[in-house]
Amino acid sequence: MNARKTAIVIAPGRGTYGKGELGSIARLHGQRFASHIANFDAQRRDRGQPTVSELDGAERFSVATHMRGDVAAPLIYAATALDYLSIDRDRFDVVAVAGNSMGWYSALALGGAVSVADGFRISNAMGLNSQTHGPGGQILLQIVDENWRPVPGFRDALLALVGAIASRPGYDLALSIDLAGMLVLAGNEEGLAALLAEAPPTPGRDPLRLAGHGPFHTPLMFGSSGKAKAELPPSLFASPAIPMVDGRGHIWRRFSSDPDEVWDYTFGHQILAPYDFALSVQVAVKEYAPDVIILPGPGDTLGGAIAQSLIGIGWQGLASKADFMARQASAPILLSMARADQRELVTGQR
Repeated sequence: MNARKTAIVIAPGRGTYGKGELGSIARLHGQRFASHIANFDAQRRDRGQPTVSELDGAERFSVATHMRGDVAAPLIYAATALDYLSIDRDRFDVVAVAGNSMGWYSALALGGAVSVADGFRISNAMGLNSQTHGPGGQILLQIVDENWRPVPGFRDALLALVGAIASRPGYDLALSIDLAGMLVLAGNEEGLAALLAEAPPTPGRDPLRLAGHGPFHTPLMFGSSGKAKAELPPSLFASPAIPMVDGRGHIWRRFSSDPDEVWDYTFGHQILAPYDFALSVQVAVKEYAPDVIILPGPGDTLGGAIAQSLIGIGWQGLASKADFMARQASAPILLSMARADQRELVTGQR
């Protein structure tokens, strides 16, 4: 047998369970992980919420229902956690985990800082708590060209504009998530309107208001942070079994991480300050030099941001989208479990 490959696993966040993912939890995991799904369903039922099985098994996908925070979060967590448990450990040695935004709650369970059941409890609670915030939302803007190379000066100009808008009385606007080739900016309605009116022309796609999203990772989420700390106690947390890289690029290592500090970061800084996803990927690959990066489901929309993060540091000579695509065709570095051929490589199952 060939030696195991080392892997880091990156948990996706909001917006990844869409129409194409409807029914995927039951189809991929209904038999093997029936006990986990039953636990998730029981937790939802106890709170008077529709179960994961009911939501995943709906006749059709509803944007109004399935994209809502209190529904999207538990569906995404369930798909991610069960995909992680499906990884063939005879093929892959998982050396670290990370996540994007809401994916940090999944990463806590993947890294063993909380149990799979408590990870669902956290994600489910935060799906509700994430709707507790001041008025506002998020806008996604692209800052790289069609070959995923940075447009010279564009990022700095955009962030300077954000700062200028935020300095106006009554205007809130800040960086929310750094996705390498894209920035997510968040604020109140006045700040978002000013950004859309004054932003310079963006490469590629036009600025996109993210439907159903609040001003995540900004001080406007103070209500969510307070509710989380009141509802989800530090006793849920333990030292991680696998290193976890957070939204600051900080590594929570086995044996040297204080569970109370992980709890405080999770429901404090992680909610109220920018999430640097690009840095978390870059730190993880520099520190652990994995053979591959595994992206569990649902969906694979985070793949571009992971690739752009690697390009940003020239990882293994990657300098553009063309380089990344060529590498994927010859010896893939990113394995997306939402793609059937790559899923088979990860799980060893057809």
